Formats: sequence, C-alpha cells, structure tokens
Amino acid sequence: MLEELEIHDLGPIHQALLTPAPGMTAITGETGAGKSMLLSAIRLISGGTADSGRVHTGAREAWAQGVFAVGAVSPVLQAAREAGVEPDDGELFLSRTVPVSGRSRAVLSGRSVPRAVLGNIASQLVTIHGQTDQLRIASAAKQREFLDAVSGDDTELIAYREAWNALHDMDVRLERMRTQESSARQQADYLRESIERINRVNPQPGEDEELKTRRSRIENAADIAQGVSGALAALDASQVSVDSDEMSASDLLNRAVDALRGIHADGDFNELADRLESLNADLSDIVFSLTQELDDEESVEDLDTINSRIHELGELTRRWGPTLADVIAWRDKAVFDVEDLDASPEKIAELEAERERLRKTAVAAAGKLSQARTAAAERLSTRVTDELASLAMAGSALDIRVTPRTGDTALDANGGDDIAFLFTPYEGSPQLPMGKSASGGELSRLMLALELSAADMRAGNKADSQRDNHDRTETVRSDMTFIFDEVDAGVGGKAAVELGRRLARLARSAQVIVVTHLAQVASWADGQFVVTKIPPDADDDDLGVITTVAEVRDDARVHEIARMLSGSESEASLDHARELLADSRLKG
Repeated sequence: MLEELEIHDLGPIHQALLTPAPGMTAITGETGAGKSMLLSAIRLISGGTADSGRVHTGAREAWAQGVFAVGAVSPVLQAAREAGVEPDDGELFLSRTVPVSGRSRAVLSGRSVPRAVLGNIASQLVTIHGQTDQLRIASAAKQREFLDAVSGDDTELIAYREAWNALHDMDVRLERMRTQESSARQQADYLRESIERINRVNPQPGEDEELKTRRSRIENAADIAQGVSGALAALDASQVSVDSDEMSASDLLNRAVDALRGIHADGDFNELADRLESLNADLSDIVFSLTQELDDEESVEDLDTINSRIHELGELTRRWGPTLADVIAWRDKAVFDVEDLDASPEKIAELEAERERLRKTAVAAAGKLSQARTAAAERLSTRVTDELASLAMAGSALDIRVTPRTGDTALDANGGDDIAFLFTPYEGSPQLPMGKSASGGELSRLMLALELSAADMRAGNKADSQRDNHDRTETVRSDMTFIFDEVDAGVGGKAAVELGRRLARLARSAQVIVVTHLAQVASWADGQFVVTKIPPDADDDDLGVITTVAEVRDDARVHEIARMLSGSESEASLDHARELLADSRLKG
C-alpha cells in the first residue's frame, strides 16, 4: 500500500506530498493542471524511462519517492531481500533521481539498485491502468498468471508442478545417457575403480582424527604417565603405591568436614562443611579419571598399525577430501553417477518405462489443473461481463478461453493449456485479443471490471477455505495499489455513479487511486487531492507555471465537488455536492 508519494521539481510540480487513503483516493483538478505528473512520478519509481526534459525549470534534478507498507508475509519481501534490502518497520522506500544531464539513479530503501530491480519490486506493489500503461495482462503468460491467481487452484497447480519437475528431471537424465560418448564410459571406469579403492579401505567419518589422537598418546606416553602419576601422588598416593601410608587429599578434606561439623557455636560452619563435601566429590571424580588414564595407556606395539592406517586414510583425503566425510560423500554420489553413465540398453529401457509413468502422472495432473482453470475462466468471464454492463459498456463481453494442447509438446512448466482473454467491445463485434479492440477509457474500465471480479473471487475462495476450517470470514486485503487513469472517459450520469461505486468496492480489498474529472466518481473516495495550476508571478516568471497538490476535506472538499459538478460554487451546486457526498457510501 502506498503510504506517501513525495515529488520535487518534476514537470510543473516544484514540491508535493501526497498521502493517499488506505482505501480509495481521488485525484482531481482542472484539465491541464498537471495531474499526469503524479502518474509520471509513479512510473519513475516503478522503473520507467527517465526523461530529463521533465525536470522543473531552473532545477538541477527531479526526484520522486514512494513509501510503501508491506505485510509480514508479502511476496515482495523476498524480492527486496534478494536485492540486499530488509524492510524498515514494514516499509519499503522506492525513489528515483533524474538529473538535467547524466544518468538517473534508482534507490531502494537507501540502497542503490539497477532500474530493473526497482521495476520488479514496484510491479508487485503498484498497477497503473492508464492509456500508456494498459494491458498488464496482454501476454498469454500474464493472462495465465492472472487466472491462476483468482481461481483458487493452488492444490492442482502444486501437484502439477511436482509432476512436471519429476518428468523434466527424467528427460534430462535420459538425454544425458543417450548422448554419452567414450569419454563418459572412461569416466564410468574411473568412478568404479575409485569406488572399489575407497570401499577397500572402508573409511569411517572422523576415524583419522581419532587415530591421530591415539598416536599422540602413544608418542607422549612417558609424559602422560609421569604427569598423571605425579597428580595422583599428590591427591592420593595409595593409587600409585600400595605401601604408601600418606593420607589422601580426600581423607584430609573429610577430616576438615568432621572438624567443622563438631563446632556447635553460631556461624556458617555447616555451610562451609557442605562446600567441602561438594569439593571432595569433585576430587574423587578427578582421581577416578586419572586412574583410568593409567589403565587405558596405549601399547607401543600398536603405533605401527595406527600409522599405517593413518597413511591409508590420508591417501583417500588427498584425492577425494579434504575430510573423510567428503570422501564418503564423493563415493556415495559416484555410485549414483555410475548408474547414469552405464548406458546399457536395459538401463535405458528401465528409465524409459519410468519416464512413461511420470508422463501419465503429469498428464493427469495437467487435466485436473485445466478443469480448475476452465471453471474459474467461466466464473471470471461472467463476472466481468456483468460488471461491464454497469460501467456504460452494455453489449461488451469478456470471454476467457482455456484450450488444452495436444501432441508430444503439450505440456510445459505451467501446464498444458493455452489461455486467451478475448474482448467483444460491442454487441455483434468479433472477439479480439485484449488491447486491439478498445479505447483507452474502455480498457481502463475493462481492467477495473477484471480487478474487481478477481478481488471478489479471491475473497470467495478465502471465505470457502475459512468455512472449511470453521473460521470467521474476513475481507481479503492485498498490498497492491491500483491506479486508474481515464477510467471515466466517455462516462456520465448514472454510469458515473456506478463507476465510483465499483472503485469503492475494489478499495475494500486493495488501495485504489483514481485520476478523475467526474464528481460522481470522486465523491466515493475516502480521500481527495486537488491539483491546481498557478500562473507565473509577473515579477518572477523564471520558474514558469507551478502546480500544487493539496488534500481537501470537509467544506473544502464540498467546494471542489461543487466545482466539478457545475463549474461554479453556487448554493445550489454546494447543496448538490453535499447530497452527492452523503449518498456515496457503500452499504454493508
């Protein structure tokens, strides 16, 4: 959601700050006031082409920034992190600087990024439906993505992609086996010999380090024995010599404990005795461990055997290491690789049979996905056509066709369907691909009908899911901001009211910003901004025309609606404006 749009020295706008409402925001103003510059700013921060000719007269550069709020599970977060940016308090900052001369600069949350990266992020946050921005879903791929996004076919889509990936992996494996040459067979021989050599040694993870530790103990046996014996002699001489009559450290500690226990006066004597007993217990453990060290002393005769084994393992790690774990992992992978390199007719036949099984699984999954898409296409087509009738486009219709492909190349990573959005602009007209059969205003209303129908279908899918889980249903709201320009071209009267009502409905599930000249549309907005053109000052005309952007509320908004209705602010038009604002409220 766009929280803030700030502009400096772009076209006639010297400085402007726009804070759209979370729901619907209307941008109004007289024709030629500069409303298009707001869209130019959005296009700039969306990675659009920079035009230095649009820098404000007398300024060195133009700058625009959009602040977007993103949800904790928004898909755009991953794209931002891949660009090296972590959202700050759930916000992303997209900015663009365009100098009078030189290259523009794209910045994402303070980090310079390529323009394409900014465009990728913005495409997941903003959708502009204007004369130069139409047909976001004109391509077959985008139409398929749009249909899948609203059809609720996640289960079928995931199942198909898993089946397709398995089939694709098998095709790659078979192709590799069929095209192998003598070098591959030599590689297989090398792998077999290497596997045999490793198996002969039979290394165990960490074995070499364990052996080196044992060797170190043998080589330093005298030092170890002397040190351990010295420690035991000091702590408990009886462990070293049975003839010793010296008291052990443990005996001395016990004597001290008994002495403290015998004190019957007030003081911390019992606590001190407890501490000595705890110390004595630790001391006993130490003495036991030291005696074990003497008992576990390695035999010097084992040194040659250990060195020989370390040498064997070292040969393996030098060739396939650096660690024994790497050697073992290499061997295990080599076993699998040998199977692929051993392209015997029997092996290929076995894999071809497995490939056919995977193909049938993928075909079945593609069929289920196609059925889900076909059902969704029928629902979406019907909804859009019904919406068009209420948007001054009676006789217009949208037909979404899902055509299963046939033949060996029927399947691809996205299924087995060809999907086409065909638009009929008026009754009796032939069906034509979107973008080749409607004016700018008609396309904007068609896209509004599509976005509104898609939002309703997504909400229905969510509600069904929540009912299945016995949860309370709620409105599904996305991070997307929809911007509509020219959507009211050629519309008036009752159709204009219905247009505003539908924009307000869409604003329940996403943020909507509409550039409009119709009061019947603007009255439905939750917030309204007026773009005003100010002629140059007679004493200082170097700055040229200045455009201001200001939010209007309460009486100021009534006056703006009145101006839009009749071009005047008479009492009659003001009353009409108040009545229109009062009536422009969604029920329920």
